[in-house]
Amino acid sequence: MDELVKKDAALSQKLLVPEDKRLLRGLLDAISHSCDSWYWLIALVIIWAVTDGTPRQIAIFMAFGLFLLAAIVLAAKFLIKRPRPEGEFGQIYRITDPHSFPSGHAARAMAIAVMVSTLGGVWVALLVFAWAILVGYSRIALALHYVSDVVAGWLIGLIGGLVAIELFPLFVKLVGEYFPSLL
Repeated sequence: MDELVKKDAALSQKLLVPEDKRLLRGLLDAISHSCDSWYWLIALVIIWAVTDGTPRQIAIFMAFGLFLLAAIVLAAKFLIKRPRPEGEFGQIYRITDPHSFPSGHAARAMAIAVMVSTLGGVWVALLVFAWAILVGYSRIALALHYVSDVVAGWLIGLIGGLVAIELFPLFVKLVGEYFPSLL
């Protein structure tokens, strides 16, 4: 296991973007923040508040799913307690969430990509999966995660997104039955 951890750290180190590449780091920072949970939850609450029917159902379902996904990721982080890679960038993450395995951003991005890909055509799917991959890469390139953190996050998000798609009809039925004002 120690050998795998060393190889993971070495590969992650090779994927870092140097501090002097400010433009690229700024772009990667924006991509990374594009998957911050607060932005997504605020957007989903707004969609829920201003729409009716299916968009409203999807918004409440995705918000609920993102909360559950966050709970799973946080439980894994506090169980495993792998420290983040050394670095000065991203102090807010290092203070509020010092554990790196698995990557919550990678998990959230992949879960969102899986769910959103079912709402549009092939081009929508390609765009959201490319975005999810870039979110994961940005977390490594900015020294916020190791490669294995991101891969594990993607796997958790992929499974979570696929399960969510299967549970959506049941969710709508149960919420409609017990909390109809939400839908």
